[in-house]
Amino acid sequence: MRNRKQSIFIIVIVVLIIGWMLKDTLSQGGIEDLKGGFKEVASYRNENNTGPVQRIYAVTVKDTADAQLIDYGNLKPHNKYGNTKVYYFLEGASVPSLLSPGEINFDAKYNSSCFALYEKSAMSNFGLVKNPFK
Repeated sequence: MRNRKQSIFIIVIVVLIIGWMLKDTLSQGGIEDLKGGFKEVASYRNENNTGPVQRIYAVTVKDTADAQLIDYGNLKPHNKYGNTKVYYFLEGASVPSLLSPGEINFDAKYNSSCFALYEKSAMSNFGLVKNPFK
């Protein structure tokens, strides 16, 4: 009788733990849950899978006051062999539709519209620069 009660208790505990883990896994937020009204306009990823992978994004933001810019950048794909850049533009401003690799990622005429740049390096160091072209 005592072994049966212990078995039932252990089963209930295991089921509760599994249920809690599933709930936590399925209820994690994503980009659509962030404040700011983000919309990805353009993206670039080089075809090089053996060397440094470069990911570049142009994103518009509705509300810059409450925008979670760093959190958005952290949710973008990244690996240890490359870097990720996210250029932020105010919604309604001129935004590049074509991005390219290298140091200069879009035409200079869009520089004045870019209000922030998030960059994550190969060593997973990240930073946010406000007004990167001024």
